Parts: sequence; structure tokens; C-alpha cells
Amino acid sequence: MSIQHIPQTRDTAQLDEIGPVGIPLSDPACTLRASKLVIPGAEATSAGIWECTPGQFRRQVQEGEIMHILAGSGTFTPDGQPPLQFRAGDTLVMPPNTQGVWHIHTTVRKLYVLAPATSK
Repeated sequence: MSIQHIPQTRDTAQLDEIGPVGIPLSDPACTLRASKLVIPGAEATSAGIWECTPGQFRRQVQEGEIMHILAGSGTFTPDGQPPLQFRAGDTLVMPPNTQGVWHIHTTVRKLYVLAPATSK
């Protein structure tokens, strides 16, 4: 088993063009780039590097998410809660089914890990 090393992830990680966000709230729509990271032996884990251009869109992710903001800044407003400002260096932990609106101020790049909800 080898360790994956991605030097200077904030600036140089190669990302694939994904296209516009699913539920845009701004014109033009935010566009996405991403690169999935695969952990051998834990392929069911969804993780990667994600980048989004400025604008607004509705969050569609149902899984819980841990993210570390590598670059950029913005605001996430969870439904029924006050806005949360974030910037490079911040880490956010979102429970499963967190709904709300992203407002990306400057292009955001993040490292993310998605965790499916567990039933009790």
C-alpha cells in the first residue's frame, strides 16, 4: 500500500471540470471542478478536492461532511439558522441532511470527506 501525497493541494492539485452547480441561485451559475481521492481498502468513502467559483447555490448533499477550506471565502446559511462565514484555514463539520445556501465570495477550494447517515 502506498501513501498518496498531493503537494500544495491549495494551489496545484489537478481538478476535472464538473460544470455548473445543480441548483444555481445566481447568474451566471457557479462552476465546479473536483478530483476524487480513493483510499485503497476504503473505496466506499467519498473524499476529494472540490473547487467552486463565486455565486450562490443550494446545497444538495445528503451525507454528513467534514471539509477543510484550502482557499477562498464565503458564507453558508443553513435553513432556519444564521449565516456562517468561512475562509481559508477553517474546518466545517455538517451533519447529514444539512440544507441551506452557499454564497461563494471568492473561489473556494476544499478538501472534503462525506459520511453517510447511520440509522439507529
